[in-house]
Amino acid sequence: MSVLGKLFRKEVKVVAQVTALQADKSLENKKIIVTGGNRGLGLAIARAAAGKGADVLIAARNEEELKNRAQEIGCKYCMLDLCDIQSFDSFISTASGLLGGLDCLVNNAGVSLHEADYDQVTPESFDIQVNTNIKGGFFLTRSFVNYLRQNGRKGNVLFISSETGETPDIRPYGWTKAAVNSMVQGMAYRLAPEGIRVNALAPGICATDMTGMSESNLARNDSPVGRVYLPMEMAEIAAFLLSDVSGSISGQIITCNNGKTINARWR
Repeated sequence: MSVLGKLFRKEVKVVAQVTALQADKSLENKKIIVTGGNRGLGLAIARAAAGKGADVLIAARNEEELKNRAQEIGCKYCMLDLCDIQSFDSFISTASGLLGGLDCLVNNAGVSLHEADYDQVTPESFDIQVNTNIKGGFFLTRSFVNYLRQNGRKGNVLFISSETGETPDIRPYGWTKAAVNSMVQGMAYRLAPEGIRVNALAPGICATDMTGMSESNLARNDSPVGRVYLPMEMAEIAAFLLSDVSGSISGQIITCNNGKTINARWR
């Protein structure tokens, strides 16, 4: 490297400053299901909810991971395959029995196959993402809502969307998240008179297995703040939306990316 190169090359350390509310019991006595709660953002939400007093059940397909994470958090777990729609009523009934009732459903489980471009999309990859991200979430929510109605309960549904749902896309993952955003608003309007809230959290890129980003290297040039986000940052926002403090909020897509997807005219 030349002397000039050495002079202008700078090592920039990228860090995240995470702020959480004072330890509280804002979710005390809440009975919460978190799908995909065995890893990534779902695991962070389950931890945050349990720490704020909720009774939590995590659900996924990998029983060994579920069991280990449940022991770590001190919560319940139950197997769930989002492509097995016929099992949803039974799953909701089992979850209610394990938790002693249900109040909240977090539709976190999802899949992105990261196709390089639209011509890399196959019928199989299309179906996998649509069936998991839209179809599974819709029908699981309907089973949950039916449970609330049958038991005369109010409730709260939180979908985990994505910043990709806010912009045009050429791949199924982005299309599914745009559909989720529309679905959330439609459900919220329809269910508000019954005391059932529906919202979505739309994170920017987080350091999770799905994105391939590591918490040891948060740097990201296309982010307004120069980094990706930690799952625990999103979990704090999720906990707020699950709490009664946000009781007047429904049908909202809370995008958490420091304005990255805002189409400002001066860009």
